[in-house]
This record gives sequence, C-alpha cells and structure tokens, in this order.
Amino acid sequence: MKMALNMAVVGALILCVSVSLFAITFAGDPYRFFDWTVTYGNISPLGVRQQAILINGLFPGPDIHSVTNDNLIINVHNNLDEPFLLSWSGVQQRRNSYEDGVFGTTCPIPPGKNFTYMLQVKDQIGSFYYFPSLAFHKAAGGFGGIRILSRPRIPVPFPNPAGDYTVLIGDWYKSNHKKLKAILDSGKSLPFPDGILINGRGPGVASFNVEQGKTYRLRISNVGLKNSLNFRIQNHKMKLVEVEGTHTLQTTYTSLDVHAGQSYSVLVTADQPPKDYYIVVSSRFTTRVLTSTGTLRYKNSAGPVSGPLPGGPTIQVGSSLNQARTVRTNLTASGPRPNPQGSYHYGTINLTRTIILSSSSGIKNGKQRYAINSVSYVSPDTPLKLVDFFKINGVYRVNSISDKPTKRGIYLDTSVLQTDYRTFVEIVFQNDEDIIQTYHLDGYSFFVVGFDGGQWTPASRKNYNLRDAISRCTTQVYPRSWTAVYVALDNVGMWNLRSENWERQYLGQQFYLKVFTTSTSLRDEYSIPSNALLCGKASGRHKHSL
Repeated sequence: MKMALNMAVVGALILCVSVSLFAITFAGDPYRFFDWTVTYGNISPLGVRQQAILINGLFPGPDIHSVTNDNLIINVHNNLDEPFLLSWSGVQQRRNSYEDGVFGTTCPIPPGKNFTYMLQVKDQIGSFYYFPSLAFHKAAGGFGGIRILSRPRIPVPFPNPAGDYTVLIGDWYKSNHKKLKAILDSGKSLPFPDGILINGRGPGVASFNVEQGKTYRLRISNVGLKNSLNFRIQNHKMKLVEVEGTHTLQTTYTSLDVHAGQSYSVLVTADQPPKDYYIVVSSRFTTRVLTSTGTLRYKNSAGPVSGPLPGGPTIQVGSSLNQARTVRTNLTASGPRPNPQGSYHYGTINLTRTIILSSSSGIKNGKQRYAINSVSYVSPDTPLKLVDFFKINGVYRVNSISDKPTKRGIYLDTSVLQTDYRTFVEIVFQNDEDIIQTYHLDGYSFFVVGFDGGQWTPASRKNYNLRDAISRCTTQVYPRSWTAVYVALDNVGMWNLRSENWERQYLGQQFYLKVFTTSTSLRDEYSIPSNALLCGKASGRHKHSL
C-alpha cells in the first residue's frame, strides 16, 4: 500500500530534495512519495506464532509501483528495538551508492528515528524487490516487490496484460530471526528451512484471480534465504518476458527455476476450463524437498483445486543448466530507452581486466565462516563510503582482496577491490563446492556470457554468448562449475558484491567493489546527501563537512 504524505510534509520533503545537489540533477522527472513505518508484528504462516518485521502493518511490505526515471522519496520510520536498513535489489542507484542501503555505504536508521531515502529508477524497467540488509532481518520479513514500468511512448514487446501480480517466494524458518542470528554468531550453520512461503503465506493460502481467456503477468522474485526454487502452475504454461530489467526471448516453460535473489516476469494465459488450479513452489538441489502451494483461481470457478500436484525437477542440475541457456535477451525490444536492446554490442568491446572469484567455507577461530578468494568479510563500524568522504584512516585497505583465487586458508578482513571507472571487465565466479551458489552485484547489471562445469580457463571464452546474453544483476553458479559475466564499470561508487545465500553473506561471503575515478564532477558521482546519517568514526563530523 502506497502512503501519500500530507501536504506540509510533502512540501518540506520537496524543499529538502530541491536543495540537495543530488536531486537538482533529477529536476523535471516525476516524484513519488512513500511513508513507511517499520514495526514488529505476529504472524503464523507455518502454523507457529512468530515475530515478523512489518511495513505499514503488512507482511510482505507494500509494493513500489513506479515508471522509468521516477524519483522515489521513501520516508522510513524505524519502530524496531534495533537499527534497520533497507536495500533495493537490482535498482541501480546511478552515481549514488550512498543510497544503496547496505552497511558498506549507509548508516542504519536508529530505533525510534526515521530516514528518507531519495532514489531514482534512472533508465530502468522491470521487476525487482527491496529487503532489510542488517542483522539477519531478512529472515523476519521487511521485504516487498518493486515494479518499474516503461514510459508510455516506449513500446513493450507484448500486449498489456489483464492483471499484474507480484509473487514473492522464499524458504522460511519458524524460528525468530534473532534466534537464527544467534546460531550464526555462535559459529554454527543454520538448520534446513521449515517451509516455503508464497507472498508471506503458507501452503494453500495464497491465491491469484484470473478470468478465462485473459493473460496475466506474474513478477516472481525469490526473496528467501538460501534455496533455489522451482515455480509451476497446474495445466498452464508460462511465457518468460523479462528478467531483472531486460526483455527476454519469449520462451515458454512448464516450470521455471528461480534462484535465490533472482526475479523473473512471466505471462500466463487463463486458457483452461474455469476452476481452481495449483500453483506449486518447491526447493531445488535438496535431497529433502520443500513444497508449498497457492491457487490460480478462475472467475466463476466450477470447483476447487484437485488432482495430483504438477511434478517438477528436484536435484537435477542438467535440466536447470539447459534452461538457463535459453534465457536470452530480446534484441529487437526496447529497454528503458527507445533504442533496441541489441544496439549495445557488448561482445565487440575489449576487456581491460579479468577478475576470478572463488568461494570457500571453513572454520576460523572455532567458528563457521565463508569467503571469496580466501577473505571472509568483516564489517567495520563505519560505512566505507563515509570513510572515503571524510578521509578516515585505518578502516580498510584498498585491494585487501585479490582479483584471483589464492591458496591461503580463510582469513578475516574488510575486503575492498578497487577497479577503474569506465572500464569493461570480465568477472568469473568459480564454484568448487558441491552446492549451487548465487551472486548479486549492487549498482549494476551484467551480461551472463557463459557457464559450464569444471574449472574456467581462458579457452572457456570460445563458448561465450557474445550476441544475446541476458543482462541481469543476480546470477547462479552451479555446483563444481563456473559462470562468467561482462560488466561495463560506468557507475562510480562503493558497490556490494555478495552471495545471495544469506547465511553465507552474513558470515563473510561478500566484499565491496570500489569503482574509482579521480574526477570530482557531479556528472560522475553525486555528493553525499544532505540528510545522510553518520555513525561510527564519522559521527559528529557533519557540521564541518557536509
């Protein structure tokens, strides 16, 4: 639910925005205002009463509906008993990582206080979501859908659907998020999840209304903590049309793998006799399969759901890999700009650097830790963007993580890898473990040019897709396999690169990619927001530095 602010508050916010250097750059683009209150509340999606994080009393939180280039002014009141941060998965803050909502860039909102995020969905379309990034809050809720529509004058490569639904799926624990956090803090791994939720509801509760003969858009996001999930609808096919801001080749599937942190848009036509049909979500690559159901409910339904649940894949990697290779960019469709997506010939650009990232797990100081290139990330007391702005020494070292795997054991550090602005780089995610992994890069989309089993070598480039690879912000890496992506580093800032397995992220499988330039022009990076919260070693400095 979108909450409009009263006129006095709107006027004050507009004044605040208009005097900030960041917002002056956005002049002329529409504004949308949201007022959110974050509280605890009791829910029972799996039959056990537990504490959740609600936004405006809702679990999941309210959707954000917007249009390309809109400015989003989101005033967040933190009524929890602990600091809180929201991050915007896939919403690329151009030249403005201060608003990214992760602790490497943004100070948390203290209990009883508020903070106003000022975001622009600049040159973006598609399906995304927001989530709480601190203290394992994601295990308690606080997430919701984000949809960014195309401007009316830019054609979309399919007719307007009769309805547009957000579908948030994810694995879930019955335990309180503080208890789960305590397990991780004690040095242990989490147990297997207790179930799967669909839009915050347990098995058999979530439903979506359709009318026979009409077509509907489902924006499916995996907001869970660790498991890849398979999504399918009894007796219905799904036509894939968009992935994390990119229009796709319109391939039809009977089931779709949605890995942790990923978002997909599909079109579903209600072309069956009018009754109720099962929607099924089940875990992938797990020996114990979790399953949850919802309902596709036809208008004038002749009867309730019946028959066996439609079967889906379970532990098979090959079928998922083959499906992933069919997810490709629609080169004839426009993106957020009028020019076709295929007009950007990424395959002809010379690479300036290859970064190879290898995950590992192990015990460090008697506790479970996870790492990238042997470094297990340790969060400092001061966001890295504030460290740079105030020139605070001793918090982190540039290039404290190697751009290639090392043979060292796991060690702890505040890992930051510096890269040059306006370069074109190749990142290879090497997974030598027996689990599927998913990685996300804030502030960017990248071209997923290749994936395969075994070890990546330079010869692997011979099989890259250099024509119509999908552009997205979150990619899976299959067990004992690699995934390669191309990234145009055109967004200055400090950007979080992390595992979307939230236990691994929390215990160190992340680092910050510092995209650096010596330029101080606002064309390259916006100045620190006038309302920025300050914490750690930056506390008390604002009166002299902002």
